[in-house]
Amino acid sequence: MLYLIDLESVETRYTKQWKTHLPTLLRSNSIDVTVIEGPTDIPAATTPGAFLNFGGTNIYKSAQLEQIAKLFCDGKIRDGDYFLYTDAWNPTVIQLKYMAELLGIKIRIGGLWHAGSYDPQDFLGRLIGDASWVRKAEMSMYDCYNDNFFATRFHIDLFTNTFWDNDRDIDRQLLHSIRQVGWPMEYIETDLGAYKNNKAKEDIILFPHRIAPEKQPEVFDYIAEQMPEYKFIKCQELELSKPDYHDLLSRSKMVFSANLQETLGISMYEGIVVGSVPMVPDRLSYSEMWSDQFKYPSEWTTSLDSTKKNIENIKAYIHKQMKMNTDIQPILVEESNRVKSFYSGDDMIIYLNNNT
Repeated sequence: MLYLIDLESVETRYTKQWKTHLPTLLRSNSIDVTVIEGPTDIPAATTPGAFLNFGGTNIYKSAQLEQIAKLFCDGKIRDGDYFLYTDAWNPTVIQLKYMAELLGIKIRIGGLWHAGSYDPQDFLGRLIGDASWVRKAEMSMYDCYNDNFFATRFHIDLFTNTFWDNDRDIDRQLLHSIRQVGWPMEYIETDLGAYKNNKAKEDIILFPHRIAPEKQPEVFDYIAEQMPEYKFIKCQELELSKPDYHDLLSRSKMVFSANLQETLGISMYEGIVVGSVPMVPDRLSYSEMWSDQFKYPSEWTTSLDSTKKNIENIKAYIHKQMKMNTDIQPILVEESNRVKSFYSGDDMIIYLNNNT
């Protein structure tokens, strides 16, 4: 049996789709699944600048832990069972490991890493930093997992460079438990299929990210001031429903990023699926994922000051890409197909089928 320890659903994030998509995907690939969910009546409003409610998420996780403990008490957990955490940053994995080892039950545990204090631009990195307790907690969680899943090489390097120095055999550790796989997001193409080529493109440039320091909305605002001929929109300010967001995305010529933190980048993929040109800095996970045609020099937007210094280069780049939007559509299709593996659960499914 595979026990899926899911994330609470947030309407504007992928966690809503994962609620139904992940169990369906696993079952369609002949994997028996039991979903361990928390309550639905937790505080829903996300903490400003974050992607979940800091109090509500702990109510949710605590309820999941109670269910897991009851399964052990009832004798339902067996040798060979697999626990898959859709967010590896979940302290309940330590209690899970505690119960399994003390009871002598040989389970396997996997977790999908999204972020943590090891990323200085993540909210944990900004607010807590390298405090001893959080680094030790993350290392404890990491050590509980037989399989530590990451979506990009950039994320793997960010993690390992934080926790291991040159005196430790990183290669051996990587081989031991780190797996690079795509994230199971096949639904993106399905959900956006109805929006492909159904709208005339407008001179809209989208900021599809959270309004948070690591996403640098001030950079976007400054560029908007310098280029009044285009309509610059920060999506989160409009509080759009998913269908309204998809409609706006399909009408936009460009999706923009000046992010200082990114381990995958879902919104850029959503944009290219509906024919919007991604504009991403040559840094973070973007460097390994996107072709040179869609990357601009990182130094242009490392800060608001650097943006001001490079504004003429930025304006020229945007003008060029916006004018080419129609001609570039076949290239966007090719690029979408090329990066699709980062948003596919195929490799993870193969791994789970071989290890559950």
